[in-house]
Amino acid sequence: MNYRVSLNKPGGERWAGIDVSAGRTILETALSEGIDYPHGCRSGNCGGCKSHLVSGDVEMAPYSPFALTGEERDRGLILACRSVPWSDCTVQPVEADEEAVHASRRLDCRVAGIDRATHDIRILSLDIESGGPFDFTAGQYAALAFEGLPARDFSMASPPGAARLEFHVRLVSGGQVTRHVMNTLRIGDRVSVNGPMGTAHYRKSHRGPILLVAGGSGLAPIKSIAESALAGGAGQDMFLYFGARAERDVYLEDRFSALAAHHPNLRNVTVLSEPAAPTPRRTGWLADALAADFDDLDGFKAYLAGPPAMVESCTDRLLALGLARRDCHADAFYTEAEKASGKTGRGAA
Repeated sequence: MNYRVSLNKPGGERWAGIDVSAGRTILETALSEGIDYPHGCRSGNCGGCKSHLVSGDVEMAPYSPFALTGEERDRGLILACRSVPWSDCTVQPVEADEEAVHASRRLDCRVAGIDRATHDIRILSLDIESGGPFDFTAGQYAALAFEGLPARDFSMASPPGAARLEFHVRLVSGGQVTRHVMNTLRIGDRVSVNGPMGTAHYRKSHRGPILLVAGGSGLAPIKSIAESALAGGAGQDMFLYFGARAERDVYLEDRFSALAAHHPNLRNVTVLSEPAAPTPRRTGWLADALAADFDDLDGFKAYLAGPPAMVESCTDRLLALGLARRDCHADAFYTEAEKASGKTGRGAA
């Protein structure tokens, strides 16, 4: 059975109509018919296809609460990538907040560097051999495919326009791709890069304070945002909070210290949750540190990236401190195992 889905433009103007067959999503059908429907990850994680359900009924497959909140769903918003129609419908994409629009590229790259950042994180540098130029906005990610292995999503750590692409790969228990990067990958190996994707990206029009929150390899997109903002002349206060488990998990500290030395508006804070020995650093949970340092986040813009539990706990604190939901841009790194268990998000295994 097919259902007729009418697509409106964000302003409400009639756009197109599609026939969606049983079991297919609205986004899947729209893209297959050549309609440039707004989207990002296609897996219910980024919110790039967030839409108003103007009329009709849909059933949504599991999705990340960072992509669509309960309050948004109560207001009639859906994710087109997770929505299967159960009747004829009318759907209208949400008007984007300075949405990043870039051509999707499939790049052929060669490994130019594999640097040890910590005991379980490698910094991967890639040279683009063909398929470019690769335009993206700081904070976005791409799907990397190593020969003979399935594609996995990793955030760009390099700022847009850098000579080389940089990614941070953290070892995931049972993850064949990250294990390959740690143990087998060599300089000169080929890597396919497909992207960019993601909506938790830098909004350069924002003139208020910026809060950057990273856990583990979530430092990759946060690094890209910080470097991009500072290079672009952002002069507002910028606070970068990095959460790690212990001293051995801290990396790129010299890089951010050098940035702060040249840009007095940048402040760096590292918080250790489980230090193995006495430390002069701050300790405890990252969310608690944020709550201790701020009492009113009205007017801030926040970017968060890293493990889902960290992103969720910090997001809750920030919203309680007055951060507007529209100013909270979160990228939770779900593993393939977590996705298989019913959670959704970008893969990192």
